[in-house]
Amino acid sequence: MKRILSGIKPTGELTLGNYIGAIKRFVELQQSMPEDEFYLFIADLHAITVPQDTTELRRRTRDIAAMYIAAGLDPERTVLFIQSEVKEHAELGYLLQCYTHMGELERMTQYKDKIKKGESNLTSALFTYPALMAADILIYDADYVPVGDDQKQHVELTRDIATRFNNRYRDFFRVPEPIIPKVGARIMDLQDPSKKMSKSDDNSKGYIALLDDLQVIKKKIKSAVTDSLGIVQYDPDNQPGIANLLSIYSVLSEKSIDDIVLDYASKGYADFKNDLAELVAEKIGELQKKYNEVIQSGTLDSILDKGKETASRVAYRKVEKCKQIIGLGRKR
Repeated sequence: MKRILSGIKPTGELTLGNYIGAIKRFVELQQSMPEDEFYLFIADLHAITVPQDTTELRRRTRDIAAMYIAAGLDPERTVLFIQSEVKEHAELGYLLQCYTHMGELERMTQYKDKIKKGESNLTSALFTYPALMAADILIYDADYVPVGDDQKQHVELTRDIATRFNNRYRDFFRVPEPIIPKVGARIMDLQDPSKKMSKSDDNSKGYIALLDDLQVIKKKIKSAVTDSLGIVQYDPDNQPGIANLLSIYSVLSEKSIDDIVLDYASKGYADFKNDLAELVAEKIGELQKKYNEVIQSGTLDSILDKGKETASRVAYRKVEKCKQIIGLGRKR
């Protein structure tokens, strides 16, 4: 039996990109791996590396948990919990900083991008968060971590930290493998397909929020940036806008990109975008209905309480063993 782990930050509103790249993928993995264990957490400790509104942070944390259940996550087969409610994450995060090199942290994308932009008043947590992310994974002996292609760097660092620790002491941390979907791994901004669709983007036209009004969703799809070629084909280099829309269409319709391209061989962008707008609105409409049912059912807290208890029990044992191996405390 294998253990699969994933986490998502409660920053900004959940988007179609989050649904395709993380939520839907995680649910599909669970359905395709009936004998395996699944751990899923809302990474609120990672969220506070930058300033957050207290009320909004708590709301988004619950929204994410509810949205996963609405998408088809099986609560009986999932340890679903909030990261900050399991204190061992932060404790192991510090311990792993002692086995993480400065140069490794300096190369991490999020920190490096902010430095390039000349942003000031960056917190030390923004610099060291990859060690906490490694702790999130290693604390549960995860075998696999589903990630988008832009997040593979974090799993690679986690593997390096685990290997470094194991080489110094003994085989203690399980070295995880990333799982990267072939289609829809990275959904791009609708207005600027050169960058990832982000729930923190200031331009709301660039992303589709999962709780957007359905008419607004249709409008955003129809106004998505394309090009002047007028040919529906998958060419990410020369037609990144259309390629992005084709990825969305493929994942939501469960049809191959090649088949979709054939369907629109004699049609223009207007027909393609109109049909995609209807498809996206239909799928998100179904998700919103189930989300509201979860929120109104009153079962969310009991699911999160159960997840917290299980995660805390596993995490406590792992961290205590880690401290003993390192030589901390009085126990021999």
